[in-house]
Amino acid sequence: MAGSARDQRFRAAAAALRRRMVRRIVAGGGLADPAWRAAFAEVPRHLFVPVYYRGGSDDAAGHGRFAADDPDMRRRLSWLTGAYADQPIATHVSGGELVSSSSQPSLMALMCEALDLREGHRVLEIGAGTGYNAALLAHRLGGTGAVTTVDLDAAITAPAREHLAAYGTAAALSVTVVTGDGAFGCPAGAPYDRVIATCELPAVPPAWAEQCRPGARILAPFATGLVVLTVTGPGRAEGRFLSTPAYFVPLRGRAAGIQPPAVGGESSLLDRHPARTRFGLTVEGRRQWIWLDRPDGPDTWPVPAASSF
Repeated sequence: MAGSARDQRFRAAAAALRRRMVRRIVAGGGLADPAWRAAFAEVPRHLFVPVYYRGGSDDAAGHGRFAADDPDMRRRLSWLTGAYADQPIATHVSGGELVSSSSQPSLMALMCEALDLREGHRVLEIGAGTGYNAALLAHRLGGTGAVTTVDLDAAITAPAREHLAAYGTAAALSVTVVTGDGAFGCPAGAPYDRVIATCELPAVPPAWAEQCRPGARILAPFATGLVVLTVTGPGRAEGRFLSTPAYFVPLRGRAAGIQPPAVGGESSLLDRHPARTRFGLTVEGRRQWIWLDRPDGPDTWPVPAASSF
């Protein structure tokens, strides 16, 4: 009985922290769509981050590691509070290098709403992470097998499957988790209506646009920002950057070791420019370029990394 009462208090604390997280995102101007607000209010982030690290790595004494099964109740409650803080948290560290994380919830909310999802859409997510973002997408679309998420490393996809199973809703269980190189997309689930990447890109893999329907939307972190592309034909897409800066773990796999392109000779140009929404990106297969104001204008910069795909 004592254990049951303790579990009930823990669940109540998690629900309260989740409500607070949603209130703060809404107060900051996010989650205007009631369907997305419901997804963030109902999907329990803490189930997807049973272990995470502060400072990006676990020190020798274990002070950087927070876990759901910590025998110290104070540290366990600290883990729960951190799971619902509006901040990114490192979830997978290998050799001292961060290879996977759970993004800042308010940034996730912005990206989810920017996708402009509709009922019946099929979504490809590049970068499975903890499975939390896939669970949010699946909640929004319903338990129809509409979401496919891909990650290079089985050490990431296996826990993502476990987290989705632990959540256990029909929508969560309908997510297809694939271990593979995200640069190639996932042809088995194509055609897609939306592609969302949760990793920094050196270029947009042509396979993504090739696996999309005409009019599909691709949202990806690129050159310290977020670009939203509309697919206009086979292997072709074009769009502009959102106003929000964004920094993600780099895409791994075929493009490993390739740095994101400089824009105008300086990688920080978008950060310094007063209106990053004036910048856009055009994808024509392996020919890709960033532009200021218009694709055929005088200020354009090629994306040389595109030739690597």
